[in-house]
Amino acid sequence: MTEAHPSHDRLYQDLARRLMDELVSGRYAVGDRLPAERELSAQFNVSRPTVREAVIALEVQGLVEVRVGSGAYVKRLPGKEDIPGFNISAFELTEARLLFEGEAAALAATQITKDELAELDGLVREIERENQNPHGSEVADRAFHLTIARATRNSAVLEAVERLWELRAISPESALLHEKARSANIKPVVEEHTAVLDALRARDPAAARAAMRTHLAAVLDSLLFATEEKAIQEARRASQARRERYARVTS
Repeated sequence: MTEAHPSHDRLYQDLARRLMDELVSGRYAVGDRLPAERELSAQFNVSRPTVREAVIALEVQGLVEVRVGSGAYVKRLPGKEDIPGFNISAFELTEARLLFEGEAAALAATQITKDELAELDGLVREIERENQNPHGSEVADRAFHLTIARATRNSAVLEAVERLWELRAISPESALLHEKARSANIKPVVEEHTAVLDALRARDPAAARAAMRTHLAAVLDSLLFATEEKAIQEARRASQARRERYARVTS
C-alpha cells in the first residue's frame, strides 16, 4: 500500500495525532474499542506497521489499552495537558541499527582480532543460554553487537552503536514494543548471530555486512508481528485448555 507522505513528522506521529483528535471530538468513549488495525490502515491510507506504531504511541501515553487478541480500547480521553509527545519507535531504531551496524560489521571484518572473535564465539553460546530462560535478559546480545562496533577501531562508530542500544532501552515506545516481543517469546536468533560471526571470521566485509543486515531485517520483521504472535500463542493455549476440559468431562 502506498502511504501519503506528510510534509513533516513521521507518518505514525501524524496518524497518532489524528487518532487523538478523534478521541477529543467524542467519536470514541472510554471503554470503546478502536477499529481493527486493517480498518485503520484502509481509513487513513497507511500501512499496518504505521498503525501499530501510532497505537503504541497512544498506549505509552496511557490513552489506550491494548488487549491481546482483542484490540485497542480507549482507556482515557486526552485532556488539555496532553501534548502529543513522541519518542523514537522500535521500528525507526532498528532501521537505524540496520544501516549503522551493517557498515560497522563490514569495517570490523578488516580489523577484528583473534581474541575478539573468541569473545564473540563465547557470546553466541551465552545468547543460546539466555534464550533457555523464559525471563532471561538480552545482555549477551547487546555485548555481541558492541564487541563488533569496538572491533572497527573507530570510536565514533562505537559511540553511535552504543547510543542506539541506549535509545532501545530508554525510549518508552521502543521499550514497550521490545517488551511485547519478549513476552511473545521472540528472542535473539542464534543462527543469525552465528552467520555474522562466520563472516567476520572469514574477514569478508561484504558477507559481514550482508549477514548483519539480514539479522536486523529479521529483528524488524519480528517486531512487526510481535503482538500477532502473542495473540496466536494465547489463542492456542486457550484452545488447548478447552480441549483438556472437554476431555475430562467425556472421559
